Amino acid sequence: MNLHLLHTGPLSVNTYIVPLCGNKVFVIDPADCAFCGDEGSVRSFLQSKNLEPFAVILTHGHFDHVAGLSSLKKSYPNIQIAIHKDDGAYIGENSGDFQAKSLAQMGVSHFLPSVSNLPSPTAFLKGDETLSDTFKTSSSSSEIKDALSEWQILHTPGHTEGSCCLYNEEKRILISGDTLFYRSWGRTDLAGGSEKKIQESLLRLMRYCEEDTVVYSGHDSHSFIFGENFY
Repeated sequence: MNLHLLHTGPLSVNTYIVPLCGNKVFVIDPADCAFCGDEGSVRSFLQSKNLEPFAVILTHGHFDHVAGLSSLKKSYPNIQIAIHKDDGAYIGENSGDFQAKSLAQMGVSHFLPSVSNLPSPTAFLKGDETLSDTFKTSSSSSEIKDALSEWQILHTPGHTEGSCCLYNEEKRILISGDTLFYRSWGRTDLAGGSEKKIQESLLRLMRYCEEDTVVYSGHDSHSFIFGENFY
């Protein structure tokens, strides 16, 4: 499986375009926006490859992972948007109120307009379900549902309350968001963060993931081997 990588938004997020079937894909953590001068870069990539996005999956709700939602929703009005319910307030019409605290903590309150009044979620991620379960009410084809069923949702709180990873056991792929980095893990000093919870989440990943799993993280180094971190 070939994941496409784009660097988008204010902190160069690793935005992934993940194939499903045919030309259908889902998008992980789009952050392109007018403030950063890259608005529409995800859409342009999709169009250049003749790819049709079925859904946006958000690994968590921090500003640097969600800023591209408005651009994608405008271009693809029927696109599904999924986030864990514990991070659900980071997006939607009142997103600016919830985003303001983290932005102030990081000294980047000037970014607030880019994450205010974001599109609302159409579905919620739930731990130990698959993406097929997440979108079970959609009218998608059986091929799409089969492809979505390969992706297990792992709820991994610690970076935020609603942080999630996606694990494809058959393909040995983990999309880790900001939970796991190369020989490191996500910061826990922002609103909703917990060092205790992230350590518990890392232990959970160790129970699920095979050593040869390839990890695609939310920033910096990507496509590293899971076992290099823990064994």
